[in-house]
Amino acid sequence: MSGAHEGRVDFAGLEISFDDRVLRPRPWTEEQARWAGDLLACLPPGPVLELCSGAGQIGLAGVAGTDRELVCVELDPTAADYAEQNARTAGLDHRVEVRRGHFQEVLRPGERFPLVIADPPWVASDETARFPQDPQLAIDGGADGLAVALACLDTIEQHLAADGAALLQLGSAEQVVDLMSRGPGSLRCREVRTFQGGAVAHLTG
Repeated sequence: MSGAHEGRVDFAGLEISFDDRVLRPRPWTEEQARWAGDLLACLPPGPVLELCSGAGQIGLAGVAGTDRELVCVELDPTAADYAEQNARTAGLDHRVEVRRGHFQEVLRPGERFPLVIADPPWVASDETARFPQDPQLAIDGGADGLAVALACLDTIEQHLAADGAALLQLGSAEQVVDLMSRGPGSLRCREVRTFQGGAVAHLTG
């Protein structure tokens, strides 16, 4: 990777590479990955889907202790490159597929996943200037911060397997409530865990 300063961090025991064009992995999101690993022990067989995967660290850490395959979907080509690199570094590239583009376009009708991890940007557009160190694409969630999250919710509804679960990351529990009040209605929020930095909602069909 060239043209930008590259960094590496330990993320739940994995070496994750990124540069300043990619959202730096947040330590608190290791909890989302651990939660994913815990859920996978009880979920039906099948691959894991990660929406808005960035450098792939959350999905990779979630499946690392399992034999599951992982499909990462990422719009930004630089982040997608890093997701592939990080999968190779972790020795998981044989069961990781990175799809580049809008998730509504790169997922096939009928594909179903027992676990969906979604990490959409959730900062309102007029507040992104507060985070000058972060890439705009990775944090801009539209006028109210929920535009991409709503698209994720719709995608989860379409691609979640029967008896499956989703873990969706937002900025706060209040955002989760707002999102669910405007979602398609078929998904239910079972639990919200809040951390210093954000919140993760456990959703089921």
